[in-house]
Amino acid sequence: MSKSLVAYFSVTGTTKLVAQNLAEAIGADLYEIKPEVAYKTADLDWTNKQSRSSVEMADMSSRPAIQKPLPDMKYSVLYVGFPIWWYRVPSIINTFLESFDLTDVVVIPFATSGGSAMGKTNEALSPSCVGAVLKEGHRFSVHTSNDELKQWSESFNLGN
Repeated sequence: MSKSLVAYFSVTGTTKLVAQNLAEAIGADLYEIKPEVAYKTADLDWTNKQSRSSVEMADMSSRPAIQKPLPDMKYSVLYVGFPIWWYRVPSIINTFLESFDLTDVVVIPFATSGGSAMGKTNEALSPSCVGAVLKEGHRFSVHTSNDELKQWSESFNLGN
């Protein structure tokens, strides 16, 4: 079995911290999903229906471009982390997942949020995970310990 990968998208740094801690706790490789055009504070204004994130999230076919894409998926277990936007996964995660043949890859989402649960995350991820085994994800606090992250990972019995 190939080593696990923790890939994450983070604008404010919250998801980045959880992803780094998860990768450290389970001994996985770490990859940051960076948008080709960085998000500015105004882009994240959920109260403005014309903000970049509002427009992207309103269009389920939106696929923001990624800067320096990962060349291939050489992992059998992929943890993918992101902030919850509009009760689901940001569209850039779909861009990332659709860049690979995910046949037989176990995809495990994890998220951070100020208060939202995972919402419609798996519903939004499923079309981008063709051939993969998509697991139910979990929302974490920035204060989640490495031990808690490791226990969560071990609950999938994947031997990472």
